[in-house]
Amino acid sequence: MIQVLLALAIGAILSPPLLRVLGTRGFYVLALFPLGGLIWVLTHWPPHDAPPQTWTFRWVPTLSMNVDLRFDTLSAVLSVLILGIGALVLMYCANYFDEMRNRIAVFGGELVAFAAAMFGLVISDNMLVLYVFWEATTVLSFMLVGFYRMRATARRAATQALLVTTFGGLAMLVGIIMLGERSGSYLLSDVIAHPPGGPYAAVAVALLLIGAISKSAIVPFHFWLPGAMAAPTPVSAYLHAAAMVKAGIYLVARLAPGFADQTSWQWIVVGLGSLTMILGGWRSLRELDLKLVLAFGTVSQLGFMMVLVGMGDANVAMAGIAMVIAHALFKAALFMVVGIIDHSTGTRDMRRLARLGHRLPVLAITAAVAGASMAGLPFTMGFVGKETAFGSVWDTGAHSLWLSHTIDLVLVAGSIITFAYTSRFLWGAFGRKVRTLPTRQVAALHPPNAMFQAPPVLLAAAGVVAAFAAPWIGDHIEPYAKTLPSFGHPIEHLAQWHGFGLPVLLSAIVVAGGAALFLLLRRIRDQLFDHPPRLNADHVYDRILRGADTASLWVTRNTQRGSLPITQGVVLSTAVLLPVVVLLLGNRSQLHLRGFDDVYQAGVGLVMVAAALTATVLRNRLAGALTVGLTGYGCGALFAMYGAPDLALTQFLVESVTLVIFVLVLRKLAAEPQARHTTGFKPLRALIGVAFGVMLIVIGLFAAAARSTQPLYVDLGEAALKFGHGHNTVNVLLVDIRAWDTLGEISVLIVAATGVASMVFRNRRFGAAPRVTDEIRSEKGLDGDDIVSDRTTWLRGSEVRDPRHRSMVLEATTRLVFPTLVVLSLYFFFAGHNAPGGGFAGGLVMGLALVLRYLAGGRYELGEALPVEAGTILGAGLLISAGTAVTSLAFGAPALSSAVIDIHLPVFGEIHLVTAMFFDAGIYLIVVGLVLDILRSLGAGLDEQGDVARNALSEAETDLEEAAR
Repeated sequence: MIQVLLALAIGAILSPPLLRVLGTRGFYVLALFPLGGLIWVLTHWPPHDAPPQTWTFRWVPTLSMNVDLRFDTLSAVLSVLILGIGALVLMYCANYFDEMRNRIAVFGGELVAFAAAMFGLVISDNMLVLYVFWEATTVLSFMLVGFYRMRATARRAATQALLVTTFGGLAMLVGIIMLGERSGSYLLSDVIAHPPGGPYAAVAVALLLIGAISKSAIVPFHFWLPGAMAAPTPVSAYLHAAAMVKAGIYLVARLAPGFADQTSWQWIVVGLGSLTMILGGWRSLRELDLKLVLAFGTVSQLGFMMVLVGMGDANVAMAGIAMVIAHALFKAALFMVVGIIDHSTGTRDMRRLARLGHRLPVLAITAAVAGASMAGLPFTMGFVGKETAFGSVWDTGAHSLWLSHTIDLVLVAGSIITFAYTSRFLWGAFGRKVRTLPTRQVAALHPPNAMFQAPPVLLAAAGVVAAFAAPWIGDHIEPYAKTLPSFGHPIEHLAQWHGFGLPVLLSAIVVAGGAALFLLLRRIRDQLFDHPPRLNADHVYDRILRGADTASLWVTRNTQRGSLPITQGVVLSTAVLLPVVVLLLGNRSQLHLRGFDDVYQAGVGLVMVAAALTATVLRNRLAGALTVGLTGYGCGALFAMYGAPDLALTQFLVESVTLVIFVLVLRKLAAEPQARHTTGFKPLRALIGVAFGVMLIVIGLFAAAARSTQPLYVDLGEAALKFGHGHNTVNVLLVDIRAWDTLGEISVLIVAATGVASMVFRNRRFGAAPRVTDEIRSEKGLDGDDIVSDRTTWLRGSEVRDPRHRSMVLEATTRLVFPTLVVLSLYFFFAGHNAPGGGFAGGLVMGLALVLRYLAGGRYELGEALPVEAGTILGAGLLISAGTAVTSLAFGAPALSSAVIDIHLPVFGEIHLVTAMFFDAGIYLIVVGLVLDILRSLGAGLDEQGDVARNALSEAETDLEEAAR
């Protein structure tokens, strides 16, 4: 199993370079990957008398996130469809697409990746892993449906499919967690073997079913599937016939042995499935686009299959699996036929097509054979499935007699409509009719080659061969049926013919009724479907989106008034009231106050209080920022006095960088706020500030007093050395014990850096900071080797800086101090695992070194100090940090876990390299990139904008002087 999954993943990775080199012929090579997987499935078919094959990889056992795979009969059936039809679709792509190598390169990788995700979905036993593959199909479907991204219809269809299936997926995730926690296991096999009961389990299963019906386009989520016809035809033939839409059918079939007896299950699965069969079939009768006829027909057939696999009866389930096989074969073939028609004639409109059966006889025969299976005519797999369904549903003991008969009659009515739209499809595409609209494309028809027609021919033929091999197929799918109750009836074997009886009678009614309905619609269709449908789910979807937009605008308008004091006041007031109310309503422990240990701590505290009070009365913005910074430095001093050097070091560095940011912003503002910019309600603002400070103190005191057991920090030192291989507990916590938290935090840092740069660079984001050579080249028009400065400076950036803004003392000091800060930065990085420091502290020191270069030499000096784009550094850091998680998994260890590598070097001796250092290196790069991005935007970016404004003002003054003369 895992070999097939890895092979498909490798195929997805190799697809872009392969298709760029070979062009469309590369699709034949890509088809070998799913074909190889199909061979493995057929040669490892689960035996009847042996337990299913399993494979387990222990990943995060405490979160039930082990990769548990299970290959049983149901998984094997779906795998054959996923891999076999996937290989044929890739072969079909070789002739469907033109030579647009860059676009099809990515498309081919996405298609193979989708096959891998679907295969992983049907073999996953762990529900959480199944959900990961489930959402992978959603994302890949979004990209495949949106292939023609320049078309608004494709973008809308891709977004619609993404939103609908993601909504269902989120509901499904909640159901998975509820079901897993209640049953005590996240393995599907365990949950089905010992299904939990009660209302709680019923709600959990209902949420799972929401995910299933949204993925399989069951009413009321059916509208996304016809819209997805904006995708290329290979996508429709694969995702919307054989793969993605079968995911919901598979999930219902998988859960049916454990939960089909629930009342809510029957209402959702059987009720909505029956409604979908009728509604989808009726909608297909009004469409004029061949692809939309098949799309709504697919919706109808999905409802049919949902009823069969969800009924909870062994014989009905046999019919359901037979229909799943038949539908994949005939619907994929028919979609491919439509693609060939569109490719050869340039249209899919029935009104513009006529007599194609005479001009494309092989294609017409292929469509007729596949259509016969869809209509349920003899000698096809569709006939076998429908005959079995009609007989087994009528006699099922899963429901009362009258309800079983009612459901069967609904299926007969839906099959009559199916026969009618099948006849209409074949007549509209190949009939000897007179075109009602002219078309030049048909006159210039270019017939498809043999390899283009081979995949649909093979699929249509397979539908006939499967019908004659029905007993053999039935023997191989019976192990799944035996997991369901048969209610006293022996399991009926699949066969072409069971003799005369009720199923034959119902099939005859379907043929006669379908033919009559088709002939009737030919006469009255224009009158019957003259007006658009009154209830259109697509329009309801649009109204919901417009309502969500309106609601979001209303909320934004009433909460984000554009006033920073009001917004900050609301946030702080909420932060004060909510914890205090919860504290008053909860159990409050007795406080144990502890004062300062010595007079020095009290002195630092008094300085912090004085600085905070001073900041409230100062009018000068820069002075206020400095006094606020004094409180931060005082906090760092207290950390140091309490024996926390790592916290103290980080606090000092963060406060320094924060002060730099304040200075960079404040230099663009007036020194003091003008009278018209002052805000009122000063007492209220003072009250909020005091309340927030008091709240922090009170909550902190109660939190410290609430401890009832031995503090965790007692064991952290030993745990840091044992599991993280380091003596610095704080650093080991960041890069090992709670590395997931750190990974999330550094991701937030990247988002913050992007946000700051986006606000400054409104039109476009700049690359690296400008260099001296760029400025001289633009002024003098010289090449790089011809640029020679005529000025002697301590820093290269000062060559193009206004002498009035230079400081020789600062430049000379920077020239000496910068290398020292770089060395100190590297020391903190390498020593941080066992001494105060680490990647975060080292990155901040390196950032301060860049700040020093910028302040001394200007924006051009920043480009000389680090001529690399900030985004590149940020991305590299995130890639390294996230890559350590994948590397750990590759070696069979939990994600983001540490190991020690012992290296002996001749000069240095024994070196113990802890792998957490690589994660720390990513943090280091991200912090450096963040500071560089801030300097590039708030520093160099604002400087350049200021220069442009000053130059414009100078030119305007010159023009005025010349005009005055």
